[in-house]
Amino acid sequence: MFLAVFSNALQEEELENGTTRTVLKLPAVLAPVKATVLPLVKKDGLPEIAKKIVSDLKWNFNVAYDEKDAVGRRYRRQDAAGTPFCITVDHDTLKDNTVTIRYRDSMEQKRVKIEELQSIIKEEVSYKKWLMKM
Repeated sequence: MFLAVFSNALQEEELENGTTRTVLKLPAVLAPVKATVLPLVKKDGLPEIAKKIVSDLKWNFNVAYDEKDAVGRRYRRQDAAGTPFCITVDHDTLKDNTVTIRYRDSMEQKRVKIEELQSIIKEEVSYKKWLMKM
C-alpha cells in the first residue's frame, strides 16, 4: 500500500519559466513532516522567531527548521521531501507578526498571523478533510 501511494505521489512538474521541479505530493495527512519553518536570512532576529514558531508547533506536528541556501532552493528541497507547508519568516514578520505560508501542491503563498498557524495546519492535515477529497 505504501509503495502504491509513494509511487503515485512522486511527480515532476514543468513550471511556467521552463524549469522543472520534483515534488512528492503525499497527502498532507500522510506526510511525515507537516511543515518546515524558514527564516528568510540568518540575521536580524529572523532565526530566533522561526525557532520559536518551531517550538510552538512541534507539540502538535512534526515540523522542521531550515536556514541553509536561498529560500527558493529550500522550497524545492521541501517539495521533493513531500513537506506540505513551508512557513517563511521575513522582515515584515518583525513589523506585523505575520508569516508567509506556502502550499506545496499549488505553490500558492499567503500571509497569515503566526497565531493562526496551528489551526491552519490542523485543518489541512485532518483525516476528515483528506477523506472528503476522495
